[in-house]
Amino acid sequence: MVDLAQYLPILIFLGVALLLSSAFVFLPMLVGRLTGAYKPNPAKLSEYECGFPAFEEPRSQFDVRFYLVAILFIIFDLEAAFLFPWSVSLDQIGWAGWATMMIFIAELVLGLVYAWKKGALDWE
Repeated sequence: MVDLAQYLPILIFLGVALLLSSAFVFLPMLVGRLTGAYKPNPAKLSEYECGFPAFEEPRSQFDVRFYLVAILFIIFDLEAAFLFPWSVSLDQIGWAGWATMMIFIAELVLGLVYAWKKGALDWE
């Protein structure tokens, strides 16, 4: 038979975690309502991400070029993430590490040239 008393600290921990997370979510909303910070007006409720009101149905499909630009951004963002540790450890990895990174950068440049020639970066 399993002694359930050994699970009491876990249950207390989960209860405290639930209480604290609920307090962090709901307490700022309650304080905002009580202090008068919640005063909706058309300027506060206007669009802030794209800058213009939505004119289509929300379930409409995006253009493929949007995804291509997003993927290219992720690729070159990862390149920057690889370049920093490489540059810090360049004195330890020597010429082999330098040559490997130059091959990596050449592959990325080749991909960029290909995307550029295909018109993936042209926006109409």
